[in-house]
Amino acid sequence: MTKASIALTDLAEKGADVDLVRDMLQFAAQRLMDVDVEALCGAAYGERSVPRENSRNGYRDRAWETRAGTVDLRIPKLRKGAYFPGFLEPRRTAEKALTAVIQEAYIQGISTRSVDELVKAMGMTGISKSQVSRLCAEIDERVGAFLNRPIEGDWPYLWIDATYVKVRASGRIVSVAVIIAVGVNTDGTRELLGLTTGPSEAEPFWADFLRTLTHRGLRGVKLVISDAHVGLKAAIAKVSNAAWQRCRVHFMRNALAHAGKGQRQMVLALINTVFAQETSEAAHAQWRVVADQLREKFPKLSALMDDAEHDVLAFMAFPKAHRKQLASTNPLERLNAEVKRRTDVVGIFPNDEAIVRLVGALLLEQNDEWQLQRRYMQLEGLNAVSDNQTTRLSAVITD
Repeated sequence: MTKASIALTDLAEKGADVDLVRDMLQFAAQRLMDVDVEALCGAAYGERSVPRENSRNGYRDRAWETRAGTVDLRIPKLRKGAYFPGFLEPRRTAEKALTAVIQEAYIQGISTRSVDELVKAMGMTGISKSQVSRLCAEIDERVGAFLNRPIEGDWPYLWIDATYVKVRASGRIVSVAVIIAVGVNTDGTRELLGLTTGPSEAEPFWADFLRTLTHRGLRGVKLVISDAHVGLKAAIAKVSNAAWQRCRVHFMRNALAHAGKGQRQMVLALINTVFAQETSEAAHAQWRVVADQLREKFPKLSALMDDAEHDVLAFMAFPKAHRKQLASTNPLERLNAEVKRRTDVVGIFPNDEAIVRLVGALLLEQNDEWQLQRRYMQLEGLNAVSDNQTTRLSAVITD
């Protein structure tokens, strides 16, 4: 008799002392994941096999919400690549959040044609306020726990970016900024650290956001990467005392706007010679050479380069292995695109709480997926930018 059969027999013998349906569902799901991982590895758990292609690397706990109740699963992790069981719904929370926001918008009278059509298509006619409240409360609890969790360890790199959505406020429709913060810790792991909304990008707004992260435990920040948001640079110096990196991609868009359409490729090629340099000193020297070459024909572009030199080249002072990710906010672009896709479905949010509910649910699920993936940033150099450097002991003990 196989081990799986023995385990199933033991489970059945427990009888009414446990919720048999839930426990059997847990057993079946766990066994299904084991079979999947065995196929991916080319060998069973603990088996020595020549054709083995991969190996296990522990487990990740995840709660699975089913009609039989909450089932606690242990999802296997692999040393190469990622594994996520197909029977789980990685977007379930976000879809429920989207449904809740649309329902709330409908009840509060934001009856634009697009929202009306979505409500009917989702079969949400005759919705009561109590139904919406229950669904919102369930989601808000999970999202709130995620967004307010303690931040542990050192986070040398922090990316911050903003996108804009429309919300109804005091009878008017206004645009609000949705700010997302992503960090990388000294293990090279990427996590979503914070979310907030606000009407402006003045220094007090940014300072409050950074202080909130600090109060939750954020420390060891050496570089903050963002677009040239008004007030953010001053807030960074006041709250975290970290260096600021102006997004290289956004800067290039601003720079090329000062050149004619037929001359942009030439200007782009010249500026890119700066980023091809190996050291910070060489990059700064080349930056000034390029600015002087462009000064006569493009005086506004040269003036922009003079002002932005240290902000755009801040990443060059950090380990070479990390520079590609540190030069811009590109690591957030895919996430922002998904946020825009979901928020565009709603169109106009009924309040700020609805924004946090939907975007927070998306961030929660994205963060779970990131934990399944391999290390985001190489460990090489991370120890050097940490305030708490790991002490490496010699493998040889001498008298």
